[in-house]
Order: sequence, then C-alpha cells, then structure tokens
Amino acid sequence: MVHLFTPLQLRTVTLRNRIAVSPMCEYSSEDGFANDWHLVHLGSRAVGGAGLVLTEAAAVSPEGRISPQDLGIWKDEHIPVLQRITAFISAQGAVPGIQLAHAGRKASTLRPWEGSGKVAPENGGWEVYGPSAVPFNEVYPVPVALTQEGILEVLNDFRKAAARALLAGFKVVEIHAAHGYLLHSFLSPLSNHRTDEYGGSFENRIRLLLQTVESVRAVWPAELPLLVRISATDWAPGGWDPEQSAQLAALLKTEDVDLIDCSSGGLVPHQKINIGPLYQTPFAAKIKKEAGIATGAVGLITTAQEAESIIEQGQADIVLLARELLRDPYFPLRAAHQLGDTSVQWPVQYERAKPR
Repeated sequence: MVHLFTPLQLRTVTLRNRIAVSPMCEYSSEDGFANDWHLVHLGSRAVGGAGLVLTEAAAVSPEGRISPQDLGIWKDEHIPVLQRITAFISAQGAVPGIQLAHAGRKASTLRPWEGSGKVAPENGGWEVYGPSAVPFNEVYPVPVALTQEGILEVLNDFRKAAARALLAGFKVVEIHAAHGYLLHSFLSPLSNHRTDEYGGSFENRIRLLLQTVESVRAVWPAELPLLVRISATDWAPGGWDPEQSAQLAALLKTEDVDLIDCSSGGLVPHQKINIGPLYQTPFAAKIKKEAGIATGAVGLITTAQEAESIIEQGQADIVLLARELLRDPYFPLRAAHQLGDTSVQWPVQYERAKPR
C-alpha cells in the first residue's frame, strides 16, 4: 500500500490522495479578479493529480491584499470566474479549496519581481492595518492599529468572503493565520503590543483568530471542512512558538476546525530559520500528536519518497507542495509511478504517456 495515495476524508469531502497544492501567490489579478492565468495554473495541477487544489491567498477586502495584483473575493463580481475555475478543478477529480486572507501590516507592498517595500499612494497604495502601529520593517508601511470597529469589520469581511466562496463552488476553506499577515500578527507578542482584550495574554492574542473561525463557520456549512494555516514558530526569541501552536490547535479543534496547515516564519525580518529538507514537518507531527487534530506538512518536500514517508510515519495527514508543483504540475502522477502505485488514474487525454 502506498500511503500517499490513500483517500482522506474530511467531513463529507473525500480527497483522492494526500497531496495538496499549497497556496501560492501569483500576483496576476486586476481589482482582485481571477483570470485565465489562474484557471490554467490551478487547473493544470488538478489535471496533474493533486487531491486538493488551494487558491493563492484571496483577500477578503481591498485593503487585505498583499499587493495591488492579489486575488480577491471581497465582492460578488469576483464569483463567476471563480466558478469556472472550481468547475474545471472538480471535473478533473480534485477538490477545489480557497485560502481566505487579510495581509494586515504586510499589505500594500510591491509584487516580488518589482522590488520590495510599500506601494506609493500615487501608484495605488493604501492605508494598512495591524494589531499595533509597528511596521514589518523600515520599507514597509506603518500600520494603523485596528479599532474595535475595525476588528468587527474584518470579522464581517471574512464571513462574507466565506459565503461567496461557497457560491463560487469551493469545497474547502482555509483561513490564513500565518506568515506575518493580519491574524498571525495578532498571535505573536513581537507584533501585538495591545493592552485591550486582543493583546497581552495568550488567550487575548488568539481571540481574533477564534472569532474569525466562528464568523466563517457561521456561513460555511457544517458538512464542509475548514482548515487554518499557521506559522508554528516565528523563529525569533520572544515570539510565537510550537508550544503555543499546539495549544491553539487544540482550541481550534473545539471550534470545528478540521486540519492545521503547519508552516512557519514570516512575522519579523530578523527571523533565523534552520532551512533544510522537511524542516517544517516536525511542527505538523507535534501538533497532530499533542492537539489530536489532523495536520498538513509543508516546506522543502521535493520527492515522492519524502512525501510518502511523512504520511506513512503518521507525521501529518496531508502534504502541501508549492515550489515542487511549480516545477512539475504532474508531480502526483510521477510520484505514483515512482512509488509503484498502479491504481492512480491518468487523464484519458494523457494515457498514452503513462509509464508501463
């Protein structure tokens, strides 16, 4: 038995295997709209055999975009093109999922191939928000600390975005609470200097994420799975760490979250990351064991054997691939051959190329 190609049941949704397309920003939208690039990018990975295909971070509000070219789901007009994409993904046997996000203090920044730092107002930049008026670094915008009214607006934005995601045909929603964006920045004491009920203690710092989950679950059907991506550690002294992540994951399980997508870093520029093959997998294993919740492993998983070992050893329930799927959209089909699983079906259009 090849563990990587066993189905995974999440509520009423069945993934055909344990390989997911990790959210990858494409910075290719105008006014938040998906387009043919997104159809081909996501659709080709569904054709390539992935079990779950997640969109890039879809902003729940215009000010929640990382860059002016980010994907969005803040208005009903975004839905029709997304419906076309989810229909194609589903037709290939994969499950379409969407990551809902708010960039917080890392918003209004240049897309990577245009440099780094903030987008000037005359070039379409906007005011950004965070838990406190502490910028990510010296070239990023200085955020405005969210007011109580602003927090309620964010919660409402997530709720409405989840409702649109359902109309668009998505079967999985992932809340983005990682990589230094808004929800992560509330979790970490390095970026959250508040003294109200959203800052200070662990219970206060996790409050916004728990409320966001509650807001999404209010409109996201009970029969469909809800995922949360976290940065399991800030890789910086005094920051968010794996112990707090495990504690948070146990609480998220009680709030009807089905799986924790375990990434790391992104909160502060002085982070010290020990990068290497499978370097983030231990976070998924720790959270799965200590919180008793399904997890996803991500980060420098580049071979079929590595992915198989993660699932076989019970370190995680799914592997999320990013750069490896950029290099090879058909990694799942190739992995099945390398691991000796002959049951994996190829698209009939490609059958003549299937190794025998």
